[in-house]
Amino acid sequence: MSHTEALSRYIGHFVDQLFKSGVRDVVISPGSRSTPLSLAFAEYDRFQITVDIDERSASYFALGIVKQTNNPVVLVCSSGTAVANYFPAIIEAYQARVPLIVLTADRPHELRSVGAPQAIDQIKIFGDYVKSFHEMAMPEMNENMLQYARNHADRAVRTSLYQVKGPVHLNFPFREPLIPDFRLEGVWGDDTAYVQHFQSDETRLSPQVLANIEQQLQNKKRGVIVCGPHDYPALGAAILSLAKKWQLPVLADPLSSMRVVADEGVIVETYDSILKSKQVRSQINIDFIIRFGAMPVSKPVLQLLQENEIEQFIIDEDVTFRNPAIKQAHYMYGKPTNIANQLADLSLTFDEDWLATWQQMNHAAKAVLNREQQVLTEGLAVRGIQHAIPDESTLFVGNSMPIRDVDTFWLATAKKITIHANRGANGIDGIISTALGMAKNGNHVTLLIGDISFLHSMNGLLLTKNYPLNVTIVLINNQGGGIFSFLPQAKEDNPHYEMLFGTPQSISFEKVAVLYDFPYTAVKEWSTYLDALKASYEKKGVSLIEVQTDRQENVEWHQQNWQEIEQSVLAILR
Repeated sequence: MSHTEALSRYIGHFVDQLFKSGVRDVVISPGSRSTPLSLAFAEYDRFQITVDIDERSASYFALGIVKQTNNPVVLVCSSGTAVANYFPAIIEAYQARVPLIVLTADRPHELRSVGAPQAIDQIKIFGDYVKSFHEMAMPEMNENMLQYARNHADRAVRTSLYQVKGPVHLNFPFREPLIPDFRLEGVWGDDTAYVQHFQSDETRLSPQVLANIEQQLQNKKRGVIVCGPHDYPALGAAILSLAKKWQLPVLADPLSSMRVVADEGVIVETYDSILKSKQVRSQINIDFIIRFGAMPVSKPVLQLLQENEIEQFIIDEDVTFRNPAIKQAHYMYGKPTNIANQLADLSLTFDEDWLATWQQMNHAAKAVLNREQQVLTEGLAVRGIQHAIPDESTLFVGNSMPIRDVDTFWLATAKKITIHANRGANGIDGIISTALGMAKNGNHVTLLIGDISFLHSMNGLLLTKNYPLNVTIVLINNQGGGIFSFLPQAKEDNPHYEMLFGTPQSISFEKVAVLYDFPYTAVKEWSTYLDALKASYEKKGVSLIEVQTDRQENVEWHQQNWQEIEQSVLAILR
């Protein structure tokens, strides 16, 4: 049995099983040692393949595909530092529960730690940021080894998806020659050669647990339901039914899918602005919180929990401890949608005026946030997107100030817009690439991003030259790290502030657009901005709209809004 035949059948069976286990997208970064994997995916001819020369951009692009399709995506790279460049995206995938299947090629064992080129220690290189790691055996031809290859292909997919989603890493040592022979008969196996799983998603709370919860809540009067970021398609409707049954407000994070509603009666989308005030947080007197999903973007929600003794119930799919307030909490484990439906069946009643109070506060905050403005600000950039964005499209939001402005200014709408962000580790890496990955299936994506985040991940734009992606990029250029202007660092008389935090830059973004051959528009007025958005949505491809703002003016404008909201809310609470 030749080395080439063993390599071909081993990799062929592995790749075939990945397809049969449900993988459809593969993102490949070219390299020599990964040749067997790359050629096998291409020759199989049933995968959607994207090639990206930059592993960091490639990994975030894959992450974006998963966010759009909710299906695992395979990453393939060569050995050495190529592997290390995946690390930031893998951390994000682990923290955000995104199923990535990472296939790294490696030198065979005899070429490790002997000074061979492109050889680093890849064993468990990602540490605890993957759900599992496996060093694949060297390719062999016997039936047990072919089944072994299949088993680990399927196991990687299942592990990435259950119980809580996340990345999986398989490391493949390959000896030369590296070119498989796909002309061999049965190289992919046959139609009967695959692994199947039959799994139920009906995890629920027991009657005894429900009785205990009912007993704990029966003397409570003023509760709120918090819905943070999640990826359960039916959860929003289940929470809405629960809130209406219990007549409780829902504090709806912009990544929760719950601001896309026809009935706004229980939805409170301005809760971040309402709770900005410490005085409001101390007077609002919440008895209990039931939280679905991850912690919200909103820092005031965290402060509310830290500053007050509020009984909280945290719902999650598996045994986890997403409780950064470090306060006592009760945990419910199971499918969140099922738990929401079960809770709605409990016979509980609460303060009849409580929901009305939240509706009044929400209405007062929206009156401030919705009023007409003369100057195009960063907050109004969000309102402009909400006004112009096409129905059934996607908004991807950068971290730092953009996601916070979306939290504040994206109000409940009947438009079916999905909103996403990389909130696992909250970093600014790979924002452009993730947004482009979300556009991979032809969907039009609007990317709202700051200038520093844009520069940090600009290399990802290379894929716009090679693939038909429809993306409107709204770039907020405030000449640096605008979010630091809201933090204590900016309030101190610190001569090093601009160098260390403001980080001003003088890049011409118009020239960036020229480099990558897409249209560019700079806007400073509301009407011009809306026209630019409309024009970008009417055509295919990528377009860049630069909104130029002033950091200090932006801080003062936000603070004025929050002060007016605070005054209105305190008047209601009195």
